[in-house]
Parts: sequence; structure tokens; C-alpha cells
Amino acid sequence: MATSFLVHEKIWFDKFKYDDAERKFYEQMNGPVPVSSRQENGASVILRDIARARENIQKSLAGSANTSSSSGPSGDHSELVTRISNLEAENQSLRSVIQDLQFTISKLEIRLSTLEKCSPSHRSLAPQTQHVSPMQKVELPTTSPAKKAATPAEDDEDDDIDLFGSDDEEEDKEAARLREERLRQYAEKKAKKPGLIAKSSILLDVKPWDDETDMAKLEECVRSIQLDGLVWGGSKLVPVGYGIRKLQIQCVVEDDKVGTDILEEEITKFEDYVQSVDIAAFNKI
Repeated sequence: MATSFLVHEKIWFDKFKYDDAERKFYEQMNGPVPVSSRQENGASVILRDIARARENIQKSLAGSANTSSSSGPSGDHSELVTRISNLEAENQSLRSVIQDLQFTISKLEIRLSTLEKCSPSHRSLAPQTQHVSPMQKVELPTTSPAKKAATPAEDDEDDDIDLFGSDDEEEDKEAARLREERLRQYAEKKAKKPGLIAKSSILLDVKPWDDETDMAKLEECVRSIQLDGLVWGGSKLVPVGYGIRKLQIQCVVEDDKVGTDILEEEITKFEDYVQSVDIAAFNKI
């Protein structure tokens, strides 16, 4: 409500974009402008824009006051009072912003003056480039005549040495024999070492025919099965329903020697007691 009057005002808010485009155009035509003059021009442009914005705000405030007074008693008095108070608050905030801008511009001017004063000293302190002469080619010293004369004698001494003598051949044969002996011992030791035996833990459910089956006799028959690689574990009776209980028994088997099919065949041989055999759990050890 308080800022609705600004909609009808013709204020150039994006003027800085056109100023930048105009500056870039003249820089391309006439070359870049020095930094100090460019900053001064920018400061003057900012000051001019601030003055124009202030004038436009004052005009808009005066226009809103005139419209509020011309409306007369037809308008709501309370609404006008609130609008005027809002406009005063906005005016105060705009004044504070303008003061901050003026303060920053004064700081920029002081900084520009200090930079202009210090620029000659900085130029004088710039290090001068040193011309480095190109790298010269260094020649390595050649061998002396004495060393050249000594080389034929050394060649004769080297010719006298027998690099492929009989001693070296005997040492090579001895080393090959020792290597073969160690390999043979390692192979024998590895063959004697027992390998890992794969085992499994199996939980079996052995179901009787009815509730009159003797479960103690059934368990005795199951435990009477003795196979190589089979070890029986704990057992318990689990109720099934209607007074019937099944035998749940644990066993550990070696995978290479005993399979689940063999266990089922051996247990189901006791037809008087066993109705069926199921595997409740199977785990590798």
C-alpha cells in the first residue's frame, strides 16, 4: 500500500547498465581510460544518480501527499494516516541509505587520492629485469694419453682371466643339486600334511507312525546306525499334534564319506518305528 504510488513513477532504475555499455563503447573506440579518471567518473556518476533519485523520491512523496489531500472526506482517514506514516518511515530509511552512500563515496575519494600520491613511488620500486646470458656449452675433458696407454695392458690382463672355468661349473652343479633336494623335501612335507576335511551339521526330524510308537526304542534304533564319518549329537522330542511327538536329533558328518541320502535310507530301514525322515537344518562347518 505504501509503495503503490511508485508504480506510476518513471524512474530509471537500470541506468547503470546503459552507463557501463556506453563506457565500454568509448573504451573500444578511444582506448582504455586511466584507473584514476575512471574511478572519479564513476564517483561523479554515483553522486549524480543519488541526487536524481532523491529528487524523484521527493516528487513522488509530494504527489502522494497532494492526492491524499485532494481525495477529501470521501477517503478513509485512517488509511491516509497509515500511508503517510509508512512514507515517512521509508523516507527515513532512504535518507540513511543515501548517507551511507555518501560516506562510502568520500572514502573512495580519499583512497583515490592516496593511490595517486603513492603511484610514483610504487613505479620506482618496481624491480628491473636482468638480462641473463644464454647457457654456454661445456665440453667434458677428454681422457689423458697416459690412461689411453694403460688401457691395452688392462685388456691383456682381462684376457688372461678364465670366466668359464671348471670351478664355476662345479659350483653351479652343487647349487642345482641343493635346490632340487630342498624342493623334494618341501614336496614330501606338503604331502604328509593332512588336508582340511569338509564337515556338515545336520538336524533330522524323524516322525513315528502314531502316538503309540515307542520313541525311546526309535531313538535307540537311529543311534545304532554307525558309519565312517558320522557322529551323533543331542536329541529331543518335539510335539506335533494329537499326542504324536517326533524325534529331533543332531549329527555331524564328513561330506566326502556320508551324505543325506545314505542317512535317510539307513533310518527308514526301521519300518516298524519310522514313518519318514526330514532335514530340518543343514549347515557347513
